[in-house]
Amino acid sequence: MMKRYRRTVAVLTSAVMLSACVSTRAGRIGADDGSDACRAQLVALDSTGNFFAEDIIQGAAVGAVSGALLGGLIAAASGQRGSNVLAGAGIGALAGGAVGAASGYYVARQRQSTDQASLNRAIAGDLALENQQIDRTQLAFNQLMDCRFGTAQRIRADAASGRLARPQAEAQLANLRARTQADIQLAQTINGQITQRGTEFDTAIESVAPGTKDQVLAGARVSRAVPVQARATVPLKLRPDPSAPNVAQINPSEQVTLQRASGGYALVETASGVRGYAPASAFPEARNLPQASNLQNASATEGDVRSLAATNIARRDNFTESVSNAERLAQGQGFELATS
Repeated sequence: MMKRYRRTVAVLTSAVMLSACVSTRAGRIGADDGSDACRAQLVALDSTGNFFAEDIIQGAAVGAVSGALLGGLIAAASGQRGSNVLAGAGIGALAGGAVGAASGYYVARQRQSTDQASLNRAIAGDLALENQQIDRTQLAFNQLMDCRFGTAQRIRADAASGRLARPQAEAQLANLRARTQADIQLAQTINGQITQRGTEFDTAIESVAPGTKDQVLAGARVSRAVPVQARATVPLKLRPDPSAPNVAQINPSEQVTLQRASGGYALVETASGVRGYAPASAFPEARNLPQASNLQNASATEGDVRSLAATNIARRDNFTESVSNAERLAQGQGFELATS
């Protein structure tokens, strides 16, 4: 019986390890056939995902294996046999994996630290590294989306000037939309990995700096959207940056909502759900908007867990929002020929 149980545990252990395996680059983004003008930016984004595919500390894997052992041993100790022992091990693996994923990182750091000060320093160091990597991913995603939407902007301009026939322009935009949607799926996968790691960080953050996440969320709620009516035609940009490509435009008298963004820009959302950025100066009402939280760019004292945690939470939220916004544009008018 115990021999069979050991085989079961070995299978479960292998399953846990295999679940962490990462596919090849070709499997994730396809082989390079030379037809993608944005291939370099796509490879750059994919490369940043390697960091987030790894556990911070192997908490989830250890938790799942420990849970399998515990669940199986409990079933065996209670006199159950065969499939009941297997079921106990499986349930334990699921429970252990959930607990390990949520708290494995913090528990491991606790065991490695000699006191609270060294624990705080270790978590602060991990958060600082995580923030740097999220910045790399955000930059890579921005550059990839700039390439995609910039290409769409050029196709529309060529169609409007007659340099490109309408059927050919529509075919190119359809192909570009499909590529962009695949890019967004990759970004969503990376974002899921960031979120999973963020769950582990949140457990640690709440333990060493209670209330930090609530404080960040409260600051985000202050930056509420305000309904306004456009007074003129205003192009909307992909990002709050004058060099970012235009992705849509709003027309005079169109009802939109405004939310303050960084760099003198406002986040504009149309009634149909299209979102983009425009200079806040284009809307007189923007001067009355609540100040946007700028936690992502706040300077954190080295070793300051609370500040690093706040900027980490903000970075995660910002990346999620940028991916969601790109997804809405890809599904909507971001690749429509009529968009100017």
